[in-house]
Amino acid sequence: MNSDAIKLDPSWLAAIGSEFDQPYMQKLKQFLLEEKTLRHSVYPHGDHIFNALNATPFDRVRVVIIGQDPYHGEGQAHGLCFSVQSGVALPPSLINIYKEIAAEYGCAILKSGDLTRWAKQGVLLLNATLTVRAGQAGSHQNKGWEAFTDAAIRAVNDRRESVVFLLWGAYAQKKGAFIDRTRHAVLTAPHPSPLSAHRGFLGCGHFRAVNDYLIQHGQKPIDWVGE
Repeated sequence: MNSDAIKLDPSWLAAIGSEFDQPYMQKLKQFLLEEKTLRHSVYPHGDHIFNALNATPFDRVRVVIIGQDPYHGEGQAHGLCFSVQSGVALPPSLINIYKEIAAEYGCAILKSGDLTRWAKQGVLLLNATLTVRAGQAGSHQNKGWEAFTDAAIRAVNDRRESVVFLLWGAYAQKKGAFIDRTRHAVLTAPHPSPLSAHRGFLGCGHFRAVNDYLIQHGQKPIDWVGE
């Protein structure tokens, strides 16, 4: 991949643009071209692949939520982890996220699954893998995306201050193991999936904890409940 051809926010290009010139990204580009040649549908659509980075510029990152894979159903993925576009049915994990917010803030379950409103407030909603083949979960894992998203997380860790990292589930916790806990806050819980949410995600108190930390460090809290 050539960084000159990538539509990426300038602040992120300055932070990690050199990754596009690395051999692993060249191999990833070739793999994605092969998927297209084989006429596989790939989600999200091309203009949404880097949506997490474009919606939350590097110099505005205050919270990081690490996901694993984009949704692999038609019309779901749009480049923000756990998020779906307005009008799309809420996925089970997002329902549990909304249940936790409702419990913490005493509000109704949110209706829109589009988390762009969080991204614009500085919440980086980053999947480890930025693309997936339609209907095949995990199909684009171990093709290079993980190294790229590691670089993005490492840049935030190294160059930003007092960021809150939310690591839900074993995968996210392993991916974020290198985060400097002396300079940032790291909150861990089971994944919000229905398979594990009852083991400690529900009741984790993370959304209020994020805002408590941000306020303590002179930052505005995140409006989790507005739509």
